[in-house]
Amino acid sequence: MPLPSFARRASFVFLLPVISCLATTVTVSLDGPGKAISPDLFGIFFEDLSYAADGGLYAELIQNRSFEYQAIEQPAWNNLTAWEIVNRAGKGSLKVDASFPLNSNNPHYAVLAVETPGNGVGLSNAGYNGIPVTTGESFGLSFFARENFFGRRWNDIGKSGRLPLIARLETADGEVLAEASLEITEREWRRFSTTLTARKTDPAARFVILVTAPGGIAFDEISLFPQKTFHGHANGLRADLAQTIADLRPRFMRFPGGCLVHGNGLGNIYRWKDTIGPIEQRRQQANLWGYHQSVGLGYFEYFQFCEDIGARPLPVVAAGVCCQNSGEGIGQAGLPLAEMDSYIQDVLDLIEWANGPATSTWGAKRAAGGHPEPFGLKYLGVGNEDQITPVFRERFKLIHEAVKAKHPEIVLVGTVGPFPDGEDFDKGWQIAGELGVAIVDEHYYRSPQWFWDNLQRYDSYDRRKSKVYAGEYAAHDDNRRNTLRSAIAEAAYLTSLERNGDVVHMASYAPMLARRDRTHWSPDLIYFNSTQVFPTLNYTIQQLFSHNRGETYLATVLDQTTSAKVRIAASTVRESQSGDVIFKLVNGEDKPHAFTVRFDGKRSLPATAIQTVLTGATGDIVNEDGAAPAATPKTTAISLTSEYSYEAPANSLTIIRIKTK
Repeated sequence: MPLPSFARRASFVFLLPVISCLATTVTVSLDGPGKAISPDLFGIFFEDLSYAADGGLYAELIQNRSFEYQAIEQPAWNNLTAWEIVNRAGKGSLKVDASFPLNSNNPHYAVLAVETPGNGVGLSNAGYNGIPVTTGESFGLSFFARENFFGRRWNDIGKSGRLPLIARLETADGEVLAEASLEITEREWRRFSTTLTARKTDPAARFVILVTAPGGIAFDEISLFPQKTFHGHANGLRADLAQTIADLRPRFMRFPGGCLVHGNGLGNIYRWKDTIGPIEQRRQQANLWGYHQSVGLGYFEYFQFCEDIGARPLPVVAAGVCCQNSGEGIGQAGLPLAEMDSYIQDVLDLIEWANGPATSTWGAKRAAGGHPEPFGLKYLGVGNEDQITPVFRERFKLIHEAVKAKHPEIVLVGTVGPFPDGEDFDKGWQIAGELGVAIVDEHYYRSPQWFWDNLQRYDSYDRRKSKVYAGEYAAHDDNRRNTLRSAIAEAAYLTSLERNGDVVHMASYAPMLARRDRTHWSPDLIYFNSTQVFPTLNYTIQQLFSHNRGETYLATVLDQTTSAKVRIAASTVRESQSGDVIFKLVNGEDKPHAFTVRFDGKRSLPATAIQTVLTGATGDIVNEDGAAPAATPKTTAISLTSEYSYEAPANSLTIIRIKTK
C-alpha cells in the first residue's frame, strides 16, 4: 500500500535500547488466527448543521435562491433575506409574490418592477459572506423568469416586449468581474442559463442581475455554481471540501443526520422523496438547527457522493416520531398509526429507489436522475437518539418488521437513545434484543478522560447480540477545543474499537463539518470558510486510522508494570490485500513513555518497517485557521527486530507498518 499523501520522504532510523524500570511490554502475536474486524469499521457522518450543506459542501453560491427563507428559521429572516434591490440611476421596486408559483413545493418568487431603468434596476446577492471568484474561473448561472408586464405597468399592461437583462459578478464597490446578457420575452415561466467567466480574483464578490428596460419580471430559483465541482457533477459539491472528506477514505457515510432526520415536530420530519428530482420541484423546509434546507443536496447527491468516494451509503430515516426536543420542550410525538402504512411505504420505496432496476417504479426515478444502475444500498438507519418511549417502540417495531419482511438483505441500524448509558440506553438495547435488530447506534460526547476510562467498554459485550455502530462520538476537551489531547484520546479509543471489531461494526466522529462564521456546535472534524478548508488534529487521527485499517485483529497485550492509570493503548491489525501488519501505539501522557515491543511468531520479520508518528509539544495545541498544522505525521523507515525498545513521545500516536513474509 502506498504511503498516505501526508507522509514525508522516508529515511532510516535505528531504534536504540531504552533503559527504564517503568517500561511497558507490548506483545503482538503474529501467528494466531486473529479475529475478524468489520471491513466497514471507519466511516463518516454527515449532518446538515453549522451550514454543512447549504453554504458548505453543496456548491451553490447563491443564498436563499428560491426566496423561501422564513422567520421560523431565524427571527430576522424573510423571503428576501440575502437579497437587495439595486438601482443604477433608475427607479423600481422589489417584492415577493405567491400568485403564480413554479409549483406547489416552491411557492414564493421575487417580482421586480422597473419604472425607470437608468443604467439598470435589479437585485443582488452576496451568497454566504461573499462569493469567491478566481481569474479564469467559470460559473454556471441559471434561473427561472417570466415577463409580468412590458413598459409601464398600467398603461401597457397585457403587452409583451423584450426585457433585456445583464447578469454580473461584481466586487463590493461595483467593479465588473464577469458579465453576460440575456433577454426575457415570454409570459410563462422558463428556465434561462448562461456562463459567467471571471476576469479577476475576488474572495467576496456578489451576484447582480439588472433589467435595462421598463417592465416587470418574476424571478425564481436563481442559481450560481462553479463549473469545477467535485467529479464535475452538475448540481454538485464544493471540490476542495469534498476532496478533504474523500481523503479520509471512509468505508461508509451516514446522512443526512442526526437530529435533523426526526425534525422539530412531525411536519419537519425529513422526507427523502422531497429531496429528489429537479431542484426547483424539491420541497424545502426549516432546519432543526435554525437555518434553511434548500435540499439541493438531496438523496441523489448523497448517494452519488458515496459512490464517488467508495463509501457505502447509510441513510437514516425517522422512526415515525419527531425529536423529543421539539416545540421548545413539548417533546416527542408519533405519527398517527393510521398514517404509518403510508410512512412505511416511503421507507420501502427508498430501498427500491436505491436498489431497484430502472424498470421499477422508483428505480425509474433514480434512472431519470442520471443513475440507471442501482446504488447497492446495504445499510438503513431507523431513528436517531430517540427517547425510548412506548410511542417510539410501537412505530419502530412496525418499520423494522416491514423492512425485514420485504427486504431481508438490508441491514437495519437501530438506536439506543442519546447517551452511552441510562434509561433510554437500557430500553433501546432491550428492544434490539427482542426484535433481533442487526446493529444499534450508540453515541457519546464525553471528556478525553472518559475515552481512556472506557477502553474496555466492548470487551465484555455479548457477541451473540446486536452489533454496535458508534455513530457519533467526540472527545470534548476544555471549551470544546480540537486539542491534540482530545485527538489522542480518540486514537486510544479507536484501538479499542479495532480490538473489538467483531462487535463494533462501524464508527464515525461527529459532527463532521462546520462553517467558521456559522457554527452551531463544537468541536467538529473539519472547519471551513468560503475559500479555505481547515482540518483539525482529530481529522488527522481519523485519517491515520482509516489509511491504516485492517480486516484481522492480532492479539496485542500490554503487560503494564507501571501504574494502571498511565494513559497508553495499543492494537495490531493485518490488512488482507497487502498482508501488512499494522501496529498502533498510543501514549496519552504529557511525558514520553518507554515500551518493550515483542513480535511473537514463526513468521520472519523484514529488516525494516515504516513508522509514522503524530505528536506535539503539549496536549493543548490546536490547528489554527490559515496556519501550518500544529502537528503533522512524520514518516520514516526504521530497522526492525522481533524485540526492541521504543520511547513513545508525549501525546503521541505511533503506527508501524510491517511487510511480513
